[in-house]
Amino acid sequence: MPFRLSSDYSPQGDQHQAIEKLVKSLDAGNKHQTLLGVTGSGKTFTMANLIARQGRPTLIMSHNKTLAAQLYSEFKNFFPHNAVEYFVSYFDYYQPEAYIPRSDTYIEKDSSVNEEIERLRLSTMGSLLTRRDTIVIASVSCIYGLGSPEDYKDMMFPVWTGQRISREDLLNALVSLLFERNDIAFGRGKYRVRGDVVEVHPAYLDETAIRIEFFGDEVERISSIHTVSGKIIEVLEAHTLYPAKQFVTAGDKMKVAIKKIREELDQRIPELEKEGKLIEAQRLRMRTEYDLEMMSEMGFCQGIENYSRHLTGRAPGSRPHTLLDFFPRDFLLMIDESHASIPQIGGMFEGDKSRKTTLVEHGFRLPSAMDNRPLRFDEFMQMTDQRVYVTATPGPFEVANSRPENKKFIAVKGRPGDEGFTNFDLKKMRVKASGNEEPIADFDPSKRGTPLIVEQIIRPTGLLDPILTLRPLKGQIDETIELCRQRVEKNQRVLVTTLTKKTAEDLAEYLGSTGLKCRYLHSDIDAIERVEILRQLRAANFDILIGINLLREGLDLPEVSLVCILDADKEGFLRNETSLIQTAGRAARHVNGECVLFADVVTDSIQTLINVTEYRRARQIAHNEEHGITPQSVVRAVQQSLHTHEKGRQHAEKLNASLVAENEESYDKLRVIAELEQEMRDASSKLEFERAAHLRDQIATLKNDTPVMPPQKKVSYAKKRSKRKKTD
Repeated sequence: MPFRLSSDYSPQGDQHQAIEKLVKSLDAGNKHQTLLGVTGSGKTFTMANLIARQGRPTLIMSHNKTLAAQLYSEFKNFFPHNAVEYFVSYFDYYQPEAYIPRSDTYIEKDSSVNEEIERLRLSTMGSLLTRRDTIVIASVSCIYGLGSPEDYKDMMFPVWTGQRISREDLLNALVSLLFERNDIAFGRGKYRVRGDVVEVHPAYLDETAIRIEFFGDEVERISSIHTVSGKIIEVLEAHTLYPAKQFVTAGDKMKVAIKKIREELDQRIPELEKEGKLIEAQRLRMRTEYDLEMMSEMGFCQGIENYSRHLTGRAPGSRPHTLLDFFPRDFLLMIDESHASIPQIGGMFEGDKSRKTTLVEHGFRLPSAMDNRPLRFDEFMQMTDQRVYVTATPGPFEVANSRPENKKFIAVKGRPGDEGFTNFDLKKMRVKASGNEEPIADFDPSKRGTPLIVEQIIRPTGLLDPILTLRPLKGQIDETIELCRQRVEKNQRVLVTTLTKKTAEDLAEYLGSTGLKCRYLHSDIDAIERVEILRQLRAANFDILIGINLLREGLDLPEVSLVCILDADKEGFLRNETSLIQTAGRAARHVNGECVLFADVVTDSIQTLINVTEYRRARQIAHNEEHGITPQSVVRAVQQSLHTHEKGRQHAEKLNASLVAENEESYDKLRVIAELEQEMRDASSKLEFERAAHLRDQIATLKNDTPVMPPQKKVSYAKKRSKRKKTD
């Protein structure tokens, strides 16, 4: 199926020219291209148009789950008729297996799996193997080990009307697909049998099961049913059943793998004993023998991913199978916020390697466990073909690579000697390859070709980049207080960035003592509470938010008109050009946007920010004057508390009067709590995490305010019904 973009809008501002240039570059076969889209310019809409024009399976990577969820929601709206999938880590909580030799502490793997995200991951794998009109929004979890796509595809089991197969053969096939029989608690990944009717609940479907009806040894009818009501949704001619787990291995491969694991164990034990590690040798023997027994009897064991090299038949040291293997070779890769995502992709391998090395050396795992790992950066690049980097602040990697004549990718950090790898020395501005140094001459276009960086600077709303103002460090706190008061009087919000958590907390306390309503935000605050703090800022529960490094990309705060950057001349990670440009951009959604930098020295990063801002504002002003556009602030509804007690009372009055309690106020609250809990579950299943968090907080508030009714004051519903019968 082709990609069908559904939108009430057409490309505006710079979007049209950006789409055309990127399409032309991709059609020319260029491997790297960068979309430099400023905050609020509609980068997501440009990406959607690019996908629709290219018509290829697409992977969109983001550096955190929250931004990935936002992208998933947007692309689901853009492509309602195509397969838009979500692939992130399915752990709500994850403690990896580890060992600390210094204190002789072994930490067992502990995790909590989010069943909804696991379902979405399985749905992603199925869509990639069966259709091309697939868009996958993923985090860096897509570079971690996954089952072999060949094994997954080989174990897919098609059934169709008229198929000659016995019921017993179908049940054996379901067991091999790792489905569990449960005739009582029917759920995802389970099946039940009722005479000649077999009902299967695929792990990738939510409230839909497949009913297969037999007539003798022939499939008579196949239909999809609702898992709760049992009502038939649709009669099907055929259906393909996918494995119920992400890691699946055929029976013959499992036997070979068990034999290989035992051979490795027999080889490893003498090595440990020779080194005098008798405890480690005994520990390794006991753990591995137990795992082998579980795999022989159950086909699965705890931590089976550590044996993935043997299960998939890979050679020692070879890369693992990942989600990228499920894509066809011509897929398109888009990396959102690439200035943050690319360093994250490159940093996964070494951290995992360090932890696994310790486990292997102390007898907790076989050496083959080292091959259950994320991809190295060079492996990731080799597995992807054409890439579009999307960011407002391209880093050295994007700039160095976005040149049509590049035959190999240039990495800022990496492993010299790897295939397809050349090392980029940012300080010397040179490319090192095969022992030779080739000067880039400060990216001189005449010598190295013009970087293919497509600018998207003009916003559809006509908004300009924030005005920049430099003020001295002396008296920066007093100046900040006065600036905040001016904005608060206009019912506008302010962001203030500091360098340390302690400074943020102390400044929030000090500003509060002056009568200003403010809060602080940093990494010690959990993710759910961060969402609520941002909502309260937009809702004017307070006016000033003080933070460190979280007030950057991904924040959509249209009410913020002023950003104050304290100690802006302290050059470093928190005050480099990327951080400054991203932080200043938080005021770009307001018509009166301004960024005030407190500094005594104009650093290189500050000068870059000034140059970039002047260039962008000049283009934006010229475009607005040419087309008669008046800038307008972005308007977006604030996610308010979704239910109040009064609304709950009004709703309860309309409900069936046969279910009442003497304490009417408590009853109303309990009823509203039940409704809110259902809405919270629905929002979570749709990945509307912000809304689910708000509902959860509202439920907690209502529960804390709800008095517990004494048992003797409860009215028996049975008695109430009997009284009504007598009255009637």
